[in-house]
Amino acid sequence: MARNFQPIAKRCKTLGISPATLGYAKKTTNRTPKGQMHRRKQSEYGIQLQEKQKVRFIYGVMERQFRNYFEMAQNRSGQTGENLLSILESRLDNVAYRLGFGTTRAMARQMVNHGHILVDGKKVDIASYLVKPGQVVSVREKSREIPVLKELREQGPAGPVAKWLELDAENLTGRVIAAPQRDDIDFDVEEHLIVEFYSR
Repeated sequence: MARNFQPIAKRCKTLGISPATLGYAKKTTNRTPKGQMHRRKQSEYGIQLQEKQKVRFIYGVMERQFRNYFEMAQNRSGQTGENLLSILESRLDNVAYRLGFGTTRAMARQMVNHGHILVDGKKVDIASYLVKPGQVVSVREKSREIPVLKELREQGPAGPVAKWLELDAENLTGRVIAAPQRDDIDFDVEEHLIVEFYSR
């Protein structure tokens, strides 16, 4: 799979997002903040493209898969943009991140890929697996001494857990109690721009 090796802080600055959105709470940059540089005014297409790239970057999804998610969102009832965000939030790597099984989405994705995560008691090593309400996401027994997981078990979550999830930190188990909604998204996004981009 193609990967973007551009430094996190630089990529975040380009897309106008905080590294904390990705879980890099201590990541800083000394570069000129976005908006203080003299840039040409973006076209409507450029604005739409940047919003799409921003969401892709946050969730770590490649273009082809992102387009597939968009088409899936279109086929669901309701607002396409909101459906898209709900689908992205339901990815197993994101659910693992939201539960605190990884301090960043990238770490949570690695946890999944390396077989540390179980869904309903069975190993699932596909980061893009879409978790449904009622399913239980947990850490396999042999993986519970990984430092970040040991810390979660002993000290509890570092911050609030998404309201559509239920976490048992002591047992490193989480349950999806509802589908994620638009107001569960904790970063600025104008999803209508993504819909407009794909509707051109």
